[in-house]
Amino acid sequence: MSARYPRSLLVVCTAVLTLGCTTTVTGNPVASAPGLEESRSPVDADAVLLEQSRMRAITGGGDDLTVIPTMDGTSPVDLDVLADQVPSECAWLFAETQTFGREVADFHKTTYQNPPVGALISQGAAAYEDVTTARGAFDGLVGRVDACGTSTAGYVGEWTTGPDAIRTRTSSECGRDYRLKSVVLVEVTFCAYPPSVPDIVMTNLLERVPG
Repeated sequence: MSARYPRSLLVVCTAVLTLGCTTTVTGNPVASAPGLEESRSPVDADAVLLEQSRMRAITGGGDDLTVIPTMDGTSPVDLDVLADQVPSECAWLFAETQTFGREVADFHKTTYQNPPVGALISQGAAAYEDVTTARGAFDGLVGRVDACGTSTAGYVGEWTTGPDAIRTRTSSECGRDYRLKSVVLVEVTFCAYPPSVPDIVMTNLLERVPG
């Protein structure tokens, strides 16, 4: 069964998506990955994410760091209104069923904003049934990052990939980090934070992944 968010003004931070700007989109994003209300993964995605108090401490945002309404979800979300406006090899930037694949067994992603300083950051965990499935999702994402990065679109900026890590950075101080550990693919996206902040968030998230 697909989950559906309420229709509202959705603040889509394309900075978090590494495009480096903010767009307000009126729409009804649909979480199209089915069956996530009952986890099929040995790892609970909820347990991987950090508490808001911890995120506030790491970012230094205090009470100014708040969850963006409608951007705290337990199913991957495809923003077709944006994905359709970029080259097909870069559509994954706005289509989480492409980013994380369609074999996700458990999922949670939360995006935070700090309006006084214009900063945003998200933490996400996609858990899979087994290591092989998780590795397949990660390798698929590596291919998508490379395809978008080597295109003329320029959406991912500079990027590096490794056996268990993906890192993208744009000229506008925005970026994405992905790490694979066991059956979990962890994502941190950010804009207007120094490099140490997403690094610390990622380190803390990985410490919560068993194995």
